[in-house]
Amino acid sequence: MEKVVWCVVLGGIISGVLLFVSFVVDSKENVHREKSSAFECGFDPMGSSRVPFSLRFFLLAVIFVVFDVETVLLFPAVMCFMLGTMDEMGVFVLVCFLVVLFVGVLHEWREGSLEWEE
Repeated sequence: MEKVVWCVVLGGIISGVLLFVSFVVDSKENVHREKSSAFECGFDPMGSSRVPFSLRFFLLAVIFVVFDVETVLLFPAVMCFMLGTMDEMGVFVLVCFLVVLFVGVLHEWREGSLEWEE
C-alpha cells in the first residue's frame, strides 16, 4: 500500500514539473505576422484564412457519433439472440437500451438538433 502512495506522489510531482517546464518553454513572445498567417504559395491571403464552421453541423456530427457507437453496442445482443443464448434478463436489458435510444432520438428531434437548416 505504501508503494502505491509513493508512486502516486512521484507521478504527481513528475507531471507538475513537466507541466511547469512546458509553460516555460512555450513562450508566446515570438509571434510574427508571417508565421501566423495561412500559406498560399508565398502570396498574401486573398481573404480570411479562418473560415468559421457551422456549430449545428458539429452538433449533428457529435450526435451521429454517439448514436453510431450505441448502435455498435447492439451487435453482441443481436448475436446472442440469433444463437439462442439470450435469457429473459438479456431481453429486458436490450429493450431498456432500445427505449433509452428511442427517447434520446425523440429528445434530439424535438429540440431541433437534427435539422440541417435554421
